[in-house]
Amino acid sequence: MTPTLPKPIADYVSANARLDLDGMLQTFASDAVVRDDGGEHRGRQALRGWIRDATLAASAVFTPDTCQEENGQVVLNGLTHGNFQGSPIRFTLRFTLEDSLIRALEIS
Repeated sequence: MTPTLPKPIADYVSANARLDLDGMLQTFASDAVVRDDGGEHRGRQALRGWIRDATLAASAVFTPDTCQEENGQVVLNGLTHGNFQGSPIRFTLRFTLEDSLIRALEIS
């Protein structure tokens, strides 16, 4: 069962399920930052490259199964399936929201 998510996160998860680069990108603030796999990606141009290289290239789709608030962040846990070694892999996504957009995302 998919948990109820705040709108920008629900929109991101929905766009990810469609592998929709522009749909995922529009959920982020223009100066948002993503921390993933030891790297930091800041701003829409960098996020576009990260989505293309980390998500679309591997057809990686994240399906959350839990959602909770923790220290001002929305924390999702779930499986990511795709065309990559070890699929599926369980990830934790920590979202910071501001003005109905994703300000920061940390993936571990």
